[in-house]
Amino acid sequence: MKNTKPTLAIFGIKDRFQSDRPTFVHDHNLCLMQNGKILQYLQLDRFTRRKYDNRLDEFIEDLIDNKLLDLPEDFDLVNVNVFAGNSFISKSGRLRVESNLQKELKADFDEAKAWFQSENWKGKEINAYECSHELAHIFSCLPFWGKFKENSLLVSFDGASSLCNFSAWHFINEQIKPLEYHWELGYLSKFFNDNSLTFGILNAIKEDHCSVPGKLMGYASWGNYREDIELWLKANEYFKNHWKQENVIFQSIKDNFGITINEFDNKISFLQDIAAAFQHIFERDFIAKIADLQKKVNADYLYYAGGCALNIVTNTKLISQNLFKDVFIPPCCNDSGLSLGAAAFLEWKKGNDIRIHLPYLCNIGLPNQKTADISNGLIKQTAEILLNGGIIGICNGNAEVGPRALGNRSLLALANNKEIARKLSMDVKKREWYRPVAPIMLDEVAKQVTVQPMHHLAKYMLLDFNVKPEFQNDLAGGIHANQTARIQTITSKSDNPFMFRLLDYLHKNHNIPALINTSFNAQGEPIVHTPEQAMQSAKRMNLQGVIINNQLYHL
Repeated sequence: MKNTKPTLAIFGIKDRFQSDRPTFVHDHNLCLMQNGKILQYLQLDRFTRRKYDNRLDEFIEDLIDNKLLDLPEDFDLVNVNVFAGNSFISKSGRLRVESNLQKELKADFDEAKAWFQSENWKGKEINAYECSHELAHIFSCLPFWGKFKENSLLVSFDGASSLCNFSAWHFINEQIKPLEYHWELGYLSKFFNDNSLTFGILNAIKEDHCSVPGKLMGYASWGNYREDIELWLKANEYFKNHWKQENVIFQSIKDNFGITINEFDNKISFLQDIAAAFQHIFERDFIAKIADLQKKVNADYLYYAGGCALNIVTNTKLISQNLFKDVFIPPCCNDSGLSLGAAAFLEWKKGNDIRIHLPYLCNIGLPNQKTADISNGLIKQTAEILLNGGIIGICNGNAEVGPRALGNRSLLALANNKEIARKLSMDVKKREWYRPVAPIMLDEVAKQVTVQPMHHLAKYMLLDFNVKPEFQNDLAGGIHANQTARIQTITSKSDNPFMFRLLDYLHKNHNIPALINTSFNAQGEPIVHTPEQAMQSAKRMNLQGVIINNQLYHL
């Protein structure tokens, strides 16, 4: 008999403190799931307005007491661990989870003890489990792609998880068999989240490490890979621990390449080539690892998660290798998806089929506000603002899971104008000059625009594509320095009714194939969550309009 009790999964382990380098535990989140369906989800930073927030312990009691998290009297609890620890305790100690530290990585839960003191739970013990970081990443695929297909390779590749940063599993005969787990690829993920040279090049020493991976990927496209730079990086262990030692790095550059650099300036072409080398090494070595695993298991499919799965260029090259019949990556492949994955894992263990969800799941803390019907007038007025060079903010329904805005918390503008793209990225969002913005288009249009075949991972903005010459002017604002576009596709009205209607109207009536879509937030801020936040941000950004639950407000 199936267990139909709801599952509450939390990722809230506290970080260790490091004074001389970035901290690592981030993106606290929680998920309530029942019978394979996600009922509630919260990425904490959307609620607290502190980006990458790691303070779930300070807020979870209030979420429960104020009934923002609608917990029943009986439920199962799953705690996701991380290398920094296993135990969770709320601010007053009313919710406590304790578990023994894992000594090996296995395809199962560890038993945990949990207590909660409240009006409903008079200090009683809650049925609780401990889920490894690695398995939580892998199972975050299920709410978006459905149950694992038979004979699949499952991979988690992250900056740091519970006992490793890379783990691989084989799903065969409805069972998960561990293949390997280790830190052997730790040098690759450190390029993006714990490397003094990377942080120096990007002037990001004082920033949270989570902002660096996307910046490095965007910046790397401006440079060119050079073998001599790779050899120099390897000889110096990639300068991974030269924190606050810029002069040592500059002297090594002068001694080896005859180039004098006095400060990190991201306009220097040599620094761009270093970034390109980091990206090239990451792509080559990771894909080689996957190819080696595939030789051993001969899997038909790949399910891939962890923060490294946000590396779009690598994802695209992995797909092009044709190692598998298909590849699946969730939209919240980074730590923001851990509670979803842990909940899905326990629901799967209970015998419940995991339903396939749209990515618009972040609903805790949103007011009960009715969404208006999408009228023809709304579409025409929105299109008119965009056609006149305006920028519009979107705040419709529930927010997206994960780090990418996929149409419900987006900023939109025409994609055929580089100046509008520059204005949106640099003036409105205050982002660095080298970072790209992405185009959004209907799937049927994308199939005509791209050189490569369209792939379903584009629905979550996880691949880049070469654009045919005849469409490059139409997408000029969304084409990056490497001449690719990080296209997001909308396949049907059911994917996102408003975005489908708007894109369809612009294409059929004005021959415009795409819009720019970037997240509705300024640099250093979380993506907007509530309508009130959307209105405040829209005014602060000097947008020409904002759409809130399918109602247009001119600004």
